[in-house]
Amino acid sequence: MQFDFHSTRSILVQRGGSTELAKMTRKQGASKVLIVTDPGVLAAGLLEKALPQFEALHIPVHIFSEVQADPSVSIIEAAVKAAQDYQVDCIVGFGGGSSMDVAKLVALLSLGHEKLADIYGIGNAKGPRLPLILVPTTAGTGSEVTKSSVVTVSESEKKGVLSPHLLPDLALLDAELTLGLPAHVTAATGIDAMVHAIEAFTTKHLKNPIADCLAKEALQLLSKNLHRAVFTGGDIEARENMLLGACLGGMAFTNAPVAGVHALAYPIGARFHVPHGLSNSLVLAPVMRFNLKVAHAMYAELGQIIKPGLQGSTMQQAEQLVDYLGSLAGELGLHTRLRDVGIAEKDIDQLAKDAMLQTRLLMNSPREIQLADAAALYREAL
Repeated sequence: MQFDFHSTRSILVQRGGSTELAKMTRKQGASKVLIVTDPGVLAAGLLEKALPQFEALHIPVHIFSEVQADPSVSIIEAAVKAAQDYQVDCIVGFGGGSSMDVAKLVALLSLGHEKLADIYGIGNAKGPRLPLILVPTTAGTGSEVTKSSVVTVSESEKKGVLSPHLLPDLALLDAELTLGLPAHVTAATGIDAMVHAIEAFTTKHLKNPIADCLAKEALQLLSKNLHRAVFTGGDIEARENMLLGACLGGMAFTNAPVAGVHALAYPIGARFHVPHGLSNSLVLAPVMRFNLKVAHAMYAELGQIIKPGLQGSTMQQAEQLVDYLGSLAGELGLHTRLRDVGIAEKDIDQLAKDAMLQTRLLMNSPREIQLADAAALYREAL
């Protein structure tokens, strides 16, 4: 057995911890800070408790709040320019996965040693980078503990930068920041986190015992708390468990990479601007059903965590799990079919071609997905 495991240097789980953010940047040696976030986080006032301490400690802070979902090259370049113009020496990513992904790249690129076009792929980003703190405000992506950042490079394609240099110095999990999340965002990001754990556990390449343990514990937390978090949004315990579950799922999949669900989800997000968690949810059951032939034993093992008490053979238990996950989005009030988000039969062939570009992800599928398979899976989800 041989594997290489990476994770964030320090993880702090603390309700209300974001009020101490300025002190945390000071510990990283910061004298001038850039906070990378999005307009929604700013409008929701999630930074309001964090900012007074920066003033009290006389740490100048600039806020870059132009991040959009599925961030483009132009957004990353604008954020890097802001960091360089203000000559900051510490980066904070504060928000969902998109804000954290942008912050990682800003910390790396603002030093001017590397260019974005040169670092796509695995291990091409060499560092160094600025000190980096990530603060998730959704319980889904796990970006605060992953060595990847995803960039939308065209209307049909996303590319990933994967390097241990993207792991932050500190991840702060403050469940109070997630209390105001709308139910549909809570649901979509929660399913996204579950997909991370499921795909990490069943990945064809780099599956390892540490990631397996993290994936199973992530699913334990997520499956037990998802409905509570969606339907009782003020339940701080459920919110904290979701945040921790998403974090553990992120730790799992950054070491045991995701596969076919993500490969088919990316073109949906890129072409139709469907949020990433919902994109994953829409193709989850079809891809899992496709994998049953080779992955049923692993799915059955996860089924006993997600839906304890499943009966029958491993194949029967796996089929029951797929059926349950196929119904989960509807239970939580999300769209359940591709047609619900504006995708039609005429779009299928192009989506399948786009999915085939995701070779980095497809290679991890427990069962090989070819072009005809991708088209059939999209049609099943239509």
